Formats: sequence, C-alpha cells, structure tokens
Amino acid sequence: MPRLQDKVAIITGGSGGIGAEATRMFTAEGASVVVADLDEDRGRELVRSVVESGGRAEFFRTDVTSSEDWDALIDFTRGTFQKLDVLINNAGISHLGMTDPTSLDGWNQLMNVNASSIFLGTNAAVPAMTEAGGGSIVNVSSVYGILGSHGHPGYNASKGAVRALTKATAVSQGSRGIRANSVHPGVMPPMRTGGTVDDRILELRAGFAKSTPLGRLGTSADVAGALLFLASDESSYITGAEIVIDGGLMAQ
Repeated sequence: MPRLQDKVAIITGGSGGIGAEATRMFTAEGASVVVADLDEDRGRELVRSVVESGGRAEFFRTDVTSSEDWDALIDFTRGTFQKLDVLINNAGISHLGMTDPTSLDGWNQLMNVNASSIFLGTNAAVPAMTEAGGGSIVNVSSVYGILGSHGHPGYNASKGAVRALTKATAVSQGSRGIRANSVHPGVMPPMRTGGTVDDRILELRAGFAKSTPLGRLGTSADVAGALLFLASDESSYITGAEIVIDGGLMAQ
C-alpha cells in the first residue's frame, strides 16, 4: 500500500525546490496535496504535471506571514479534500542576497517568514488535525538552527526558533495525537538567495561539498525523503525530534 494512502497534506513553499520534490513524492505515495505558495505560475504548473501523472493536488496562493491567508488555506483544504493530516512548513528565505541581513529590517523579515509563519500555520492547522484524529507537522529548519555562523544572526535565530517551536508543539499537542518534528538540511543547491547565483555563492557551495564526509551537497530529494517518512505512519512514535540532513557536516 502507498505510504501516504488517503492522507491530505499542505506543503508551503511547494512550488519549487524541496517543496516541489515533496509534492511529487507525496502524491506518488497516495497523498492529496495542497501546494501553498506565492509563486502562482510555478505552483499551478506543478499541480498540472502531478494531475497528469495521476496524482491529486491543488494550488492555493498563500502568504505564510498572514493569519488570514492561513485560515483561508485551511478552509480550502478541508473544503476540497475534507480533512487535514499533514502540514509541511517548508516556506522560508535566506539571508543571502539581502541588502543588510544584520539590520532590524532584515531581522524582522527573516523572523516573520522563517519562524512566525510556522507559529501561524501550526495554530491554524491544529483544530483541523484534532478533528481528523491527529496528524503530523514537519517544520523545515536548517543546520544553522543548531549551529552558529558569522554575520547572520537573523537567519540563525529564525531557524533556531523553528527548532524550539517544534519541540514546544510536540509537547503541547501530543495529547491530541499531533506529532511535530523538524528537519535540518545542510547547504543545498540551489541556495535560496532571492536573486541570481553569483561566483561567490558558487565558491561557497564547492567549499561546503568538500567539507562534508559524503563529499557532496544535499539534494531536494534527500530532504523530501525525510519529510515523507515523518509524514507517514512509519514515524508514528517519533515526535519532538530533529533530523539533520547534511552529509555528515555536523558529525565532525
């Protein structure tokens, strides 16, 4: 039987990268997926390709920093697929490409998109999951939510907040049958820069690849596979955990 048979999932940031790969994996394993993103063109194209392949998916334009958009997204999901079993909080931004990531404006932008959005999404999803008899929330953080780094306080803090919020959710929602876990990717190609990929970033990627025991950067499929496991009943006794997906970078 498919690993996500009859489950209904929301995947934020679902139009590209990890989110798009997770959408393809989830639907191939029997889930119905709502792709939530601001990128309507790519999102609808992804949904079209999934449906043509026999999967079940819909697109819903969502600003994850808006509580109103979250309420509308949950209502749409329940109206379309009757319930909600899985929430993948994948939407996020990087400090790379920002004009001044150390400014208060940069801090606020990173915290709003990377952390506050997960707080809003969790609050919106819990009632629907409770009604469904439980569910799984998976939050995409980063190895830099565990490690420190030079000159990027907002990014580190926002991803660290995701880690802490995940554990708080696991403790507070366990009695409702709702699990919460976080995944922590290392450096991924392509990085999310909000702009073009310049030579400096290409050099950084090459350096990170050489520094990992496995000798390569991670892929969207590497992370999406972990999301699939945590969304499935195979992980039914796992909650409050963090899965690091970094090729062994943090083991050194």
